[in-house]
Amino acid sequence: MHRQSRNQDNSDDENLFGITKHTYWKSYGVKRFTYRGKRKFTPLLYQSLDGGMVISNDVFGLTISQFERMYKACLERRKTKEQYILNLRYPDKSSKEYLEYLENCTDCYNDLRWIDPREKNLYKHLVQTVGSEIDIRTRQRLFIIYDMIVNSPGLPDRSHIFSGSLAEGLDLPGSDMDVMVELNDYTVIHNTKNIKNPNDRNMFVMKTDLDYPGFVRLRHVSAYNIVSLRKECGRCPPGTCSSTQFYLPIEKFLDKHIRRYPNAQPCKHGPCVSDKEQTIDIAFCIRSKYLPYNAIPWATRHRGQWPPNFVIDKIMNYGCLLVPIGPKTVSDNRLLWRVSFSVAEKLLVHSFSFTHFLCYGLLKLTLKRIIDTNSAVKGLLCSYFLKTALFWVSEKVELDIFQLSQIYQCFSLCLEKIISWVKTCHCPNYFIPEQNMFLGKIDRSNNTILLCVLESIQCGGIDGLIQHLFLHDNDHLCLLNTKSESSFVLLDFLLYRSCCYMTDTIPEGISNYNKALSCIENFLNSESSTFIIDACKFYINCISQKLVHLLLLPNEIGDTYRIHKLHHALFKRIIKINAVSGWLLYASFYYVKKQFKVTLSITDYILSRWSPYLMMTDTKIMNEIHRTKYNYTVHFSMTLEERVIIATAQHVNYRQHSPLIPEELQLEVEFRMMNILPNVMARCLRFLCYDHLGEACNRRQALRDFYLTIRENECISLNTVSNELTILGVCYEISGARDAAYQCYEEALQCEMYVCPSAEARRSKLFEI
Repeated sequence: MHRQSRNQDNSDDENLFGITKHTYWKSYGVKRFTYRGKRKFTPLLYQSLDGGMVISNDVFGLTISQFERMYKACLERRKTKEQYILNLRYPDKSSKEYLEYLENCTDCYNDLRWIDPREKNLYKHLVQTVGSEIDIRTRQRLFIIYDMIVNSPGLPDRSHIFSGSLAEGLDLPGSDMDVMVELNDYTVIHNTKNIKNPNDRNMFVMKTDLDYPGFVRLRHVSAYNIVSLRKECGRCPPGTCSSTQFYLPIEKFLDKHIRRYPNAQPCKHGPCVSDKEQTIDIAFCIRSKYLPYNAIPWATRHRGQWPPNFVIDKIMNYGCLLVPIGPKTVSDNRLLWRVSFSVAEKLLVHSFSFTHFLCYGLLKLTLKRIIDTNSAVKGLLCSYFLKTALFWVSEKVELDIFQLSQIYQCFSLCLEKIISWVKTCHCPNYFIPEQNMFLGKIDRSNNTILLCVLESIQCGGIDGLIQHLFLHDNDHLCLLNTKSESSFVLLDFLLYRSCCYMTDTIPEGISNYNKALSCIENFLNSESSTFIIDACKFYINCISQKLVHLLLLPNEIGDTYRIHKLHHALFKRIIKINAVSGWLLYASFYYVKKQFKVTLSITDYILSRWSPYLMMTDTKIMNEIHRTKYNYTVHFSMTLEERVIIATAQHVNYRQHSPLIPEELQLEVEFRMMNILPNVMARCLRFLCYDHLGEACNRRQALRDFYLTIRENECISLNTVSNELTILGVCYEISGARDAAYQCYEEALQCEMYVCPSAEARRSKLFEI
């Protein structure tokens, strides 16, 4: 009775205001739903006397329950479409926004549903070898920043582009650095219409070679000028001359530009030069803002959900690179230029999901640790073919196939694609399918044995793959999350390597260094990743070390506060580069300023910090010994600045005519720069200081310590021994021991790796009257 009367009251209220229940349900879009609880009546909605809304028969518990069900269902749908959603939100996964998303994502990959425990085991091994996703995106971001810093001076004649697996984010043992040097002196166009300057000798028309897809010829635009044709040829009718003299030959191009790197060694495997340690390959190329005609259909062909339209647009806007190397199957290929999609491929890899990238790493490991260990097929396949297979598979299948819990299935799809290509001896280029990249490498004479190797990998399944790829890693398996000791060490090593190349690549000059510093300051204000911010600060310190050698020292007379402040601001950065090298330059600064007591105090501090366990970060080849040294003193909880100050050192570099070099050693930097170990130079400065102070006893002891440091030095750098012996001879000469000085100069001239350019001059002048 009570329930009926209360319901009747509600009905009266509704009649009082002239509003029915149906009107309010309909007007406010509230849907009726059945109530599964114990209450008999459904919820009622009506207007109260104060104009508000009233819901009778408490329904909040039900709506919360209903929301939870809908929310969980939404999460399930998002989980199944996770890759698709991430691709929409972050088409460029090397962006700072995606890196920030990863660092803020607390449950990333922690709730994976592994159908097969072997897949989980494979995933763990891969992460241990390839790195976590944060490691991968950090590497990619690091090289994007590198490119922008190096090109910040805006040189009119060239630009540098990092390419290869390192720039793509894959840092496997033995990976070297690949750099494309884009020569901006040349302009490449599609046709000759609307040309403002038809006589430009550095403007070329790109002519696609129909017989060799993937290669083009570069014809001088001036050859289309009738006047020029009559002048240069005279034998052919105007506009019909096809003489090879109007095309740019690759030999002429290479000879001209290789001279820019006189100390580099030509590479045996292509149109590159390399450093003496063979750790970096530099390829000269010309950029075309247009794709060849046979590559244009790539942008519009039918594909699934990858690559994103954002990436396709960027590739089309950039164009391609033309590399001076012809097809190996043609004897006369001096006019054919290979079309390189290095920049496009880097953009595509940067758009990979984490699963894509692990699959990429798994393919490269398979090539290195299984396929190439068989001498009969070694060299037939290359990592570029495997990456191409991954591109084709990624384009054809649904994006959600690439789930971490299905990593082996993704690998199998790529392996099947490669096997099908080997069977037909045809590997289609991803951008130009007509180009068979197997030509000259895989044919009917060798594909059978390669098929046997590939099919044995396929038959071995996931167990065989794990056994062959990671068996030797079992004892050292250390699973990675977002932080681990092995991952932070590899990132640090990559930073040190890239910084060496960056500071050497930026053209020398105060203006160029200031532009680079300004570029890095912009990154400091915009980046959110802790490691990237620390890396930018490290770059600033290293560039400041280059800059300080270009500044004239303030004179004692007419000295200004501004000049002093500038020098000390630079040295405040330089001393943070490592444990001792920056301090050594600071000591040299005070020595040149004739503040010998201050120099002695700083060298005391340097020698107290010096240790043979310090890792030399300017060593381009870092092996297990360097890693052991580094791990000896650092921990991943330290900041990057703390790690470099505690555990690293560098050679002290005095550029040619450096104002920081002691006057007694000016001859050593007259012809070229001088590298020397910090502890050796500290001993030299102490001797020179005591000589100026007239402290004979301390001078003798300092010279004795200098001699023992060179003879008993636990840290030996082969390319500095000659310099060390030469400056020891200078100190002996200053002390009056000419015979000892002569012996030092003789030993300096006998060094095999490097000979100090001043040693011969020092020896010749020693006994001149």
